[in-house]
Amino acid sequence: MFWLPSSFTCHSSLSISTHFERTNRTFNQGYQQYQTGQLEAALQSWQQALIIYQKIKDRQAEGTVLGNLGVAYFFLGDYKKAIEHHQQSLAIALEFKDRNSEGKALGNLGIAYFQLGDYPKAIEYQQQRLVIAREIKDRLGEGQSLNNLGLAFYKSGNLSAAEKTLFDGIKVWEYLRNIKLPDHSKVSLFDTQSSIYRTLQQVLIAQNKTDAALEVAERGRARAFVELLASRVSTNNKQVDKSPQAPTIAEIKEIAKQQNATLIQYSIIYDNFKVAGKQQVEESDLYIWVVKPTGEVTFRKVDLKPLWQKDNTTLDELVTNSRNRIGAGRSRGGIVASVNPDAATVKTPLQKLHNILIRDIADLLPKNPSERVIFIPQNSLFLAPFPALRDESGKYLMEKHTILTAPSIQVLDFTHHLEQGRTTNYHNALIVGNPTMPVVSTEPGKAGTKLIPLPGAEVEAKTIADLLKAKVIIGKEATKANILQSISKVDVIHLATHGWADDYQGLGSWIALAPSGKDDGLLTAEEILDLKINAQLVVLSACETGKGKLSGDGVIGLSRSLISAGVPSVLVSLWQVPDEPTQYLMVEFYKSLQTQPDKALALRQAMLKTKEKFPSPGDWAAFTLIGER
Repeated sequence: MFWLPSSFTCHSSLSISTHFERTNRTFNQGYQQYQTGQLEAALQSWQQALIIYQKIKDRQAEGTVLGNLGVAYFFLGDYKKAIEHHQQSLAIALEFKDRNSEGKALGNLGIAYFQLGDYPKAIEYQQQRLVIAREIKDRLGEGQSLNNLGLAFYKSGNLSAAEKTLFDGIKVWEYLRNIKLPDHSKVSLFDTQSSIYRTLQQVLIAQNKTDAALEVAERGRARAFVELLASRVSTNNKQVDKSPQAPTIAEIKEIAKQQNATLIQYSIIYDNFKVAGKQQVEESDLYIWVVKPTGEVTFRKVDLKPLWQKDNTTLDELVTNSRNRIGAGRSRGGIVASVNPDAATVKTPLQKLHNILIRDIADLLPKNPSERVIFIPQNSLFLAPFPALRDESGKYLMEKHTILTAPSIQVLDFTHHLEQGRTTNYHNALIVGNPTMPVVSTEPGKAGTKLIPLPGAEVEAKTIADLLKAKVIIGKEATKANILQSISKVDVIHLATHGWADDYQGLGSWIALAPSGKDDGLLTAEEILDLKINAQLVVLSACETGKGKLSGDGVIGLSRSLISAGVPSVLVSLWQVPDEPTQYLMVEFYKSLQTQPDKALALRQAMLKTKEKFPSPGDWAAFTLIGER
């Protein structure tokens, strides 16, 4: 996992030569082809451009296109040709004393030698690249060089040098993130930096520094989210530092004690492997830390290589398969496919996923099913159906444990502060069900269609309103304007309607409300992010409200926006659930809350009751509680 220093800066010149105009078009065409994955076509375009640049004796442009050719050959797996072209590009950079281009060429040479397994040369070139990056104050290039240098040290067996280098690299990346950027830009920047945290975890685990590796795993997730929360949370009337430090192992133990829960943090590790004669990145291991409320921390490792070596699949694909097999593709108010929960086709993927995620740590989990287990997933594991995972005896995880999730351990600390000192008045609730549905298009350029009504959601909302002795808002009264008017004044918000997850940007995810005037009726994650919500619990009784864009910062979507807006506990769904079981589960959830205030226990009890009536896990396992119990 490298950052490849980019050579793709479109060359410009004041020359009006016909040759140059044609070459520049060819050069840019190659760039567009490269961007769309057409490597062979890009190679041909740049080779044509190179011939003309050489003919018109434009040496600087020649150096740029040689660098691009080197990158293309690198990604095509021809590392020797990549080295040949980068050496030529380097010679031209030295000729013109162009330190920036010199540094990029050196860095590219370093990663090409790395792929050939020549770690001494890889280290030599990355060290030269690092010197230039620091000299010209190229902090981005410095971060890239430190990442690649640290990885080369690790592969060469120099673990102490790798550790120091990677920690230095993380400091550079965190400096870049501390520059004032909007939230979405921080998320995007962090996604480009995530591999350095994984490599450092590998280096620390190789030295049996498992606690330090957990600190790095935590340091490497949900940082933009934590910074966003820190800017909005006050403790003892004092504003929390806007750039909080990641928790130490002592603080992680304290958070587990504060939550009175067992924390399970996952980290998916990737590595370089030679497959069919070519180097490629594949899943290597799953690191799992279990932190008990007593402060005991245990590390376990699961080998993921057999997934792609023997089963020809990946962890991502296994998660998707397990969701599909339990009917996670159905919709609220739509056609409900019959699913047999005892069928082998359903049982097998759920057991396979259980074997990877749970089996090796099962002995560390609490025996009392009322004691909480909080999962801190990563990447596709945010979509894993944890309650429905089955052990070898066929028992569901939900039957044995009370389950919550969180984007990071530090986010749990913030949601705890959001809730601290507040009591929930369940009579002071905003209950919305089956709004007059808006017309919606989820694909650019396609005409919108009116969402189908949800009579079950209306029954659900009315029943819950009766239970809580609260007012219900339905039909044409459930406009976005009306809801936003009340949203900051209540303790509980329950929205029973349609929802949609924006997997591309995340902040486009929405909850459907009644349209009015020029208002389209869609309450988006982006709009929620800017609200101040005082509710202690928000329930999104709609489809896929826990989904969104998967990133190094967690799931960018409705749940993240609600917590950022001040909500300590959010109940969302991870897939599309039919109307009738959703209605039943939600009513049972609020009934449970009438007798005891623990929301996680109430959800488990509601799942158990729903399972009795609707045995398919697709009908009862979709909802997850994020944040406080």
